[in-house]
Amino acid sequence: MTISPRPARRTATTAVALTAALTLAACGGGSDDGTGSGGDGEAADYGTLDLQLSWILNEEFAGEYFADSNGYFAEAGFSDVVMTPGPSTGTAELLSGSADVALSDSVAVGTVVANEDAPLKIIGATYQANPFTILSLADGGDIATPQDMVGQRIGVQASNTSLFEALLAANDIDPADVTVVPVEYDPSVLVNGDVDGFLSYLTNEVITVQQQGLETTTLNFADNGLPFVAETFTVTDQTLAEDRELLKAFLVAEIRGWTDQLADPDEGARLAVEEYGVDLDLDPEKARIASSLQNELLVTSGSTQENGLFTISDELREQTLASLQGVGLDVADEDLFDLTLLDEVYEENPDLVDYSS
Repeated sequence: MTISPRPARRTATTAVALTAALTLAACGGGSDDGTGSGGDGEAADYGTLDLQLSWILNEEFAGEYFADSNGYFAEAGFSDVVMTPGPSTGTAELLSGSADVALSDSVAVGTVVANEDAPLKIIGATYQANPFTILSLADGGDIATPQDMVGQRIGVQASNTSLFEALLAANDIDPADVTVVPVEYDPSVLVNGDVDGFLSYLTNEVITVQQQGLETTTLNFADNGLPFVAETFTVTDQTLAEDRELLKAFLVAEIRGWTDQLADPDEGARLAVEEYGVDLDLDPEKARIASSLQNELLVTSGSTQENGLFTISDELREQTLASLQGVGLDVADEDLFDLTLLDEVYEENPDLVDYSS
């Protein structure tokens, strides 16, 4: 898929923000519960939050679009949530201070934590499963096992280099035995035969190629040594320490947005195509398919059904850490994760746990 010029930033409307603020001010009371209501009975005012996205403004961020368009960010106390499109791991933006929260992945975050002692924490994860795969054509590279990559040309994007290196390491494959071809994000290089395999998302380029009537083979990272959480809500230690209520309010709005997305993936796709990603000329049918698939394959799990969206089970954290350790990244649980905010959010808002109601 060709990336169009960077779209204009989408923001919550002033009218919605003002209406929500007045409503909360009139109805507020009690202690700050993370929903945007302050302890003095007045609405919280957190101002602008800068959210760095990992990818372009497609259906991947449908929950964020719902949170914005339905006024949940405004109700939580934000005058604006600026969604800056990627591709980006978000770690540089967090460390430089240009982003307050980044949607990233545990390998990217774990790498800078382990190698640079970066003060970052994952506070939740939208995707409960690793969405990355090596895509190939069934009548071409037909890469079904890690060893099938040996001797093949694999297209890898610059932002995904560490992920691919982790896949090789997890499967004891010498990087010299694979030809890495620098590519962008358009899988036409695979269709045209310029590469034998292409690093992609299960809910993105795989669909693009299949829509051309081609039979595909996928080598899923999650099933081949790299089970880890992705689209992680990542923040700096400083933000975590100084702005806990802001982050809790943000998570409440996000949970509400993703609850809407789970209930209506077609509307999530429409928001991407017709509003937030309108400048990208997105394929409506592809967006619809991807929107439903991410709900089914990536966002929900047995753990989220029991504990709520974005929670990360002990088992999944252990698997994530084992994946990192397997590629030489020695990271302790407490150095990578801090899920106490989500614990507080669900304790204070138990109705949010059941996102299917």
